[in-house]
Amino acid sequence: MDNLYNTSSVLRLQSFNLSSESVFPAFLFATLSYMIILCCNFILILTIVLNKCLHQPMYLILLNLPINDLIGSSACFPQMIKEILQDTKTMHYSACVAQAFFIHVYGAGAVFILTAMAYDRYVAICHPLKYCSIMTNRHIVRIITFVWLCNLISIGVLFYLLLLLPRCRSAMTHVYCDNPSLLSLVCSSTAVNNIYGLLLVAVSQIVANGMILYTYLHILFTCFRTKRSDTRAKALQTCATHLTVFLLLECLGLFTIISYRIKTTSSYFRRFMGLSTLIFPPTLNPIIYGLKTKEIRKRIWTYIQHTSM
Repeated sequence: MDNLYNTSSVLRLQSFNLSSESVFPAFLFATLSYMIILCCNFILILTIVLNKCLHQPMYLILLNLPINDLIGSSACFPQMIKEILQDTKTMHYSACVAQAFFIHVYGAGAVFILTAMAYDRYVAICHPLKYCSIMTNRHIVRIITFVWLCNLISIGVLFYLLLLLPRCRSAMTHVYCDNPSLLSLVCSSTAVNNIYGLLLVAVSQIVANGMILYTYLHILFTCFRTKRSDTRAKALQTCATHLTVFLLLECLGLFTIISYRIKTTSSYFRRFMGLSTLIFPPTLNPIIYGLKTKEIRKRIWTYIQHTSM
């Protein structure tokens, strides 16, 4: 009953339930994870920005991926590290909404950016002679602008609908803030929010997966039809890298969304999947693209050699 009509501006978060012996290992793991994410993504950003030979459509679209990863990880990790150390179990409502907004921007943005990258690879491999005339700088700017506008508007509407609802609870059901946990604080019908959320997920998944499937079927057909084995191998390697990143994000994201819809799901499993979505893709994306993309790997290695001399 104390929680039923509590509209305090300070929310009570779920605790990590760490023993005194587990605090330091958890703090070390979270801090190292965040530092690795920052380091790897900044290296990828600087490598693309500072090398004019990488100012090509493929890399300009790729540049948005580490930026998006930094948005998601920076929205979660500082607060999580602070909570591990201090165990305050509290967070201001406005800070919670901001954290949730940027976490959802990260999730939706990753799907949109990877879809745009698939389109770029489709044009490059299936229409190589028209690539330069299609993927002009103006067209790249339009694609990137469209991706971020769709992302920010769709997530903005999601949280606008949330903020319209009256709140009468302050006890969160999660260790960090997201839309489902904030909806659990509402004391009126959330039908419109649920319908919009499900519609947003359905449309984005249908468009993203449909476009990925369409482009990769054409890419595979083109690759196996070509007689040049080196061209085929390079194209397949590039596509395999992109597909690995996309499938990793999709599996973690969908498992997290489904876990909220199934009430019998363990809170520990839901917490693990949610944090995994914020840890693994931002950590692995720059490593995968840095190691698998020859041009980026070469530039990073050249920079390391220059700094070590």
